Amino acid sequence: MTTTDRYAVFGHPISHSKSPRIHGLFAEQTRQPIHYTAQDVTAEAFQAAADAFFANGGKGLNCTVPLKELAWQYAGRLSERARKSKAVNTLARQTDGGILGDNTDGIGLVNDLTLNHNITLPNSRILILGAGGATRGILGPLLEHRPACIAIANRTLDKAETIVAEFADPDLSCSDYAGLASRQFDLIINATSASLSGELPPLPGDLLAENGCCYDLAYGNRPTAFVQWGLARQARQSLDGLGMLVEQAAEAFALWRGIRPDTAPVIDLLNRERKALNLSG
Repeated sequence: MTTTDRYAVFGHPISHSKSPRIHGLFAEQTRQPIHYTAQDVTAEAFQAAADAFFANGGKGLNCTVPLKELAWQYAGRLSERARKSKAVNTLARQTDGGILGDNTDGIGLVNDLTLNHNITLPNSRILILGAGGATRGILGPLLEHRPACIAIANRTLDKAETIVAEFADPDLSCSDYAGLASRQFDLIINATSASLSGELPPLPGDLLAENGCCYDLAYGNRPTAFVQWGLARQARQSLDGLGMLVEQAAEAFALWRGIRPDTAPVIDLLNRERKALNLSG
């Protein structure tokens, strides 16, 4: 008899999560016997909930807002990319019972940008808005592609300065939003959650270079405020993070199951579903 292995995503709030749907599609495609659920877990309850999940036979967890830093602390072992980012979105129980922490966000973003949307990263000028855990998670994989520069802009400069000091890359710099005046970038990535509530940082109108692209790590059934900002400035592409969500999930699935699913049909299906939802609404 085939054993069905248990996986879950923890977060707060979590009801909007597409992760159970995505991993269900991956399991169907690869014929892997898994059961994946979403559980609303607050930061205060995380330690006990994770302990209970693994004690009861759970094989792996995804962790989203506000738990990624706590998951980094929870893991007994860390991948190199998790160690550098100080944030974990994937926990995997090892054969000896230990818990490995990994961060698949950065590779998920890079794969969506380069493979799905043909956006060039080498020698490009990149701006990241925000200096939280999301920025930490994507920075390493972006730097590996050797852009001309990456700038981090944040309301409070000291948070951005801390990240720049930790990554210590000569092509990495930071500023507050006022410091962006007269600068232009080929790719602007919104790593804040503000655009989901219709808010944006104070950005200069000419910040996006000609033929530049915008990318919001957040996603929704309708264009986020930042996606709309990019469209209003004639971005070549202005994208949300649905593709990144699927790509990072595929990396987690491969870590857990040893097989990487094909992401293209899943992304296509989810995009068609939300298009149909918007048309019906």
